[in-house]
Amino acid sequence: MFDSTRFFLFLTAALLLAIAPGPGMLYVLARSLAGGKREGVLSALGTFLGGMVHVFAAALGVSIILAKSAVAFATVKYVGAAYLCFLGVRMIIDAWKEKPDAGAIDQQLSARPARNPLWQGVATEVLNPKTALFFLSFIPQFVNRSAGHVFLQFVALGTISVVMNTSADLIVIALASPLGERIRSSATFRLRQRTVTGAIMIGLGTYLATSESK
Repeated sequence: MFDSTRFFLFLTAALLLAIAPGPGMLYVLARSLAGGKREGVLSALGTFLGGMVHVFAAALGVSIILAKSAVAFATVKYVGAAYLCFLGVRMIIDAWKEKPDAGAIDQQLSARPARNPLWQGVATEVLNPKTALFFLSFIPQFVNRSAGHVFLQFVALGTISVVMNTSADLIVIALASPLGERIRSSATFRLRQRTVTGAIMIGLGTYLATSESK
């Protein structure tokens, strides 16, 4: 069903993006530091369920368009690739421009979140428009339209991506204390992480825009 080269590229990109600390990972880390591993695991499960809502919502809408129109398929791919490049550029600029201080990071990680970490995790992910935009731009790049079953391809790729993100979150939960201290104390670590992730996004978007669509 999947093109082997693009599927390998998808797995590589999804893995690199999963291990790069972002808002979702910081949220799970904050819950773990505030309420222990149980709250962290429930939060990770919540963000997993929220991510799957975005996957199915995007698949239902996009798959219909992509399956019926080659022009729409190409448009989604090019717009999505451009959006990935935009995200990468903005991530690098923000990393070098803002350079958040350790106090701001410490406040974000140490704040006691509200109750019910499972449903708060779901709401945090479902109500995040950036998550929806990411799936709409990232997943279609790897859908093989000529193989058919566009909806199933979209769901399968989206599920793999969400599972990888959740797996990374679970590792963060297990290493909550040392990782939290690392993020708090090292501005260089945060800067390098965001810069490398931004460069990956730009490279991925450029490659996908210039490679042959199927």
